Amino acid sequence: MTEQNPGAEISALSYEEAREQLIAVVGKLEAGGASLEESLALWERGEALAARCEEWLEGARKRLAAARDQPL
Repeated sequence: MTEQNPGAEISALSYEEAREQLIAVVGKLEAGGASLEESLALWERGEALAARCEEWLEGARKRLAAARDQPL
């Protein structure tokens, strides 16, 4: 994880990479045992990863909609 600009690192992830990292973050949060500071950092990263997944899914929706509008 790039500490100076973690958003830039997340924006470069594929859907699959972001999803796998999100699953790992959720697992760490569910396991408990992290300090409040660590939990907040994990939560923030999870939110950013979820947003990245949503970007990919929205792009796929738009491509599918465009393909449906194209005559064969």
